[in-house]
Amino acid sequence: MQQANTSKPSSFLARGSGARLAWIGKGFLIILALLALYILVKSFFANPQLFAQIVISGLQLGFVYALIALGYTMVYGIVRLINFAHGDVFMVGAFISFYAVARFRLHLWPAAAFPGMSSSLVVLIGSITVILLSMLVCAIMAVTIERVAYKPLRNAPRIAALITAIGVSFFLEFFGALNFVFSPRFIPYERPFEVVTWYISSGIHQVQAGTAPPSGAITFSNIAIIIMVASILMQLALQFLVRRTRIGKAMRATAFDKQAAQLMGINVDRIISITFAIGAAFAGLGGVLYAIAYPSIHSQLGILPGLKAFVAAVLGGIGSIPGAFVGALIMGQAESLTAGYISTPMRDAIAFTILILVLLVRPTGIFGEPEKEKA
Repeated sequence: MQQANTSKPSSFLARGSGARLAWIGKGFLIILALLALYILVKSFFANPQLFAQIVISGLQLGFVYALIALGYTMVYGIVRLINFAHGDVFMVGAFISFYAVARFRLHLWPAAAFPGMSSSLVVLIGSITVILLSMLVCAIMAVTIERVAYKPLRNAPRIAALITAIGVSFFLEFFGALNFVFSPRFIPYERPFEVVTWYISSGIHQVQAGTAPPSGAITFSNIAIIIMVASILMQLALQFLVRRTRIGKAMRATAFDKQAAQLMGINVDRIISITFAIGAAFAGLGGVLYAIAYPSIHSQLGILPGLKAFVAAVLGGIGSIPGAFVGALIMGQAESLTAGYISTPMRDAIAFTILILVLLVRPTGIFGEPEKEKA
């Protein structure tokens, strides 16, 4: 009887302290959100041009993170694996495009094949060829990694696959740093097309070579537009694939119950390989666009963007495609606004702090849903 009485207060205290912590976390998050809103409104009215410029920069970065985050969330949704090598696939995509442009001049093949073709069409077809090559190589590499490193551990404890993913990531980073592979140096990236900048000041005007835009003008480039359009198109294409095609239905069935999907005649191994290939192709596209926007590449390039894209996927609700997209945009804006208004070294700390606070209030992320027990 005495034991029963002593056990009740302890459980009650545990429940009470947990509830208090949850309310404290929610209150702190609300206060922080209001403070951030106040700072943003004040910054906007103090200098609207600077604020708009920072927002454009954050959108460009966020849409790149979205391309990487889609791969994280797809793989986790199917096999419940956090593929930490995904950021290094992003790095390989950037290097493939670099060699295709700098060594093999692949972006100029339409001019050699069709001498009368206009220069703008040459640039368009050549750049698309370079991007498709990078996406294809990344997809093949991801399928190979999945078959060699992950498939044998399909029925092993999750920690084994997680450690293997970290090992694959380290292998790609340090193998790429060898002198006969990519080398450990920072390499200037040669763009496959010229970056054109416009500014908004009583209309939209192009910045001429050798000149600077007027003071206070809002500037944006063609690469920013390309990144945003490409990311949105990939998001829509992925939603269509998952919701409207047979492969997408097979993906959803495999994600829900692998054993039942196999009994229904679905080749689960093939679906998992396709998922890895699609996610890696998105990462390859992101690597090319990131390198064009920030033209310096190295063998450790994928570490921070990959980690931040993973955080974006968790923030939005890992396993949710719209969640990965929204989480990536939040991460991009948080990083850009922090660098613009606080300090550059603080941008990573603020981005990860947002993740911690959101998960304290909603552990499944913004769009995530608690796992339901299968009948």
